[in-house]
Amino acid sequence: MSKQTFNGDYLLQQLCHPAVPVACQVAYSGGLDSHVLLHALCGLRDRLDSSLSAVHIHHGLQAEADQWAQHCRQVCAALGVELTVLSVDAAPSPGESPEAAARRARYDALRTGLPAGHCLLTAHHQDDQAETLLLQLLRGAGVSGLAAMPAAACFGQGQHLRPLLRVTRAALQDYAAQASLHWIEDPSNAALDYDRNYLRHQVMPRLHARWPAAAASLSRSAGHCATADAVIAEVAAADCVQLAGSQPDTLSVTGLCGLSPGRQAQALRYWLQQHGRQLPSTAVLTRLVADLLYCRTDASPCVCWGDHEVRRYRDDLYCLWQCAVPDAAAVLDWSLATALPLPQAGGLLTATPGRGRGLRAAAVGATGVRVAWRRGGERCQPAGRRFHHSLKKLFQAAGIPPWQRNHSPDLSRG
Repeated sequence: MSKQTFNGDYLLQQLCHPAVPVACQVAYSGGLDSHVLLHALCGLRDRLDSSLSAVHIHHGLQAEADQWAQHCRQVCAALGVELTVLSVDAAPSPGESPEAAARRARYDALRTGLPAGHCLLTAHHQDDQAETLLLQLLRGAGVSGLAAMPAAACFGQGQHLRPLLRVTRAALQDYAAQASLHWIEDPSNAALDYDRNYLRHQVMPRLHARWPAAAASLSRSAGHCATADAVIAEVAAADCVQLAGSQPDTLSVTGLCGLSPGRQAQALRYWLQQHGRQLPSTAVLTRLVADLLYCRTDASPCVCWGDHEVRRYRDDLYCLWQCAVPDAAAVLDWSLATALPLPQAGGLLTATPGRGRGLRAAAVGATGVRVAWRRGGERCQPAGRRFHHSLKKLFQAAGIPPWQRNHSPDLSRG
């Protein structure tokens, strides 16, 4: 197996495919990998018609964090690169690992701080990709997870590029030695408590000893999974167009039941992803199919995870955020002169003058109206009808889903 080399020509080739970025912002930790990427980019200034800057994330997790930020400032000053230092709160949420919390905080800051139209460049390399694939395998991930890290992806108002995904860690180390670079060594990278570090220091050396091309082979497999995932997404997108329900942003239950189980699952995942929802686990997805698709037609089932929920009404599936049920005992007084916030149900209630519809101005009078929420058993006489009807029947006739009915404000004379 020949030894891989890394140089500016290779990097230029990666950045020019498919098009040269207008502006490049390097995520610069001060470590070896990102230092090599930044240094190589600086060597391409005369050949790469792009502005170049760097951003350093100050996690504050290590005692040396301030010194690392200062090191990054000194290196960027010497290279003539503008550096932005962003401080983040990397404290984990309940049940969240320190690794995941730091990654979430880092990418949230990078995404928010990336100017429109710019490309964020990170120094993830072939060994990182192999480790990511193994971690995803051990978590039982599907094809999307096994695709590991994409070489290019939309990111905030710009793009995220990983031009070193086919470069080995050894090749980057050789470049750093030849260029006499000095970088930061984060002591946490040696802590075997972290899953990635355990793979890197305990598992990967054994794999390489037996299979020298292990990292390249694993990365190639990730690429195959990425291709398969793209095809799956195309099929799911086409299915969702055909599965459009009777209401906006809904899916037809009848249409879903006509698909094979695999396509049902992929269509549901794609639909949820397009609505910006956190993808459910395999167990939750199984419940979505069993509880929502194959229940009684007169049932109104609901499956929740995190702060998301999917409900069924008649033949449509609705993707919703969980929200509290309004307090039926709460009552608000409203003069109609200004908009009324509805803290119980969300939104804003406004009054618009009209003729032949709505509330009679004479009936409202100077006292305005009272705004409440359903308790059950309400009746009213719609305009143009001779008799009173139960509100429940009117909602059913209008096709209003049950969970929306409790959030509908009830107006009466004050």
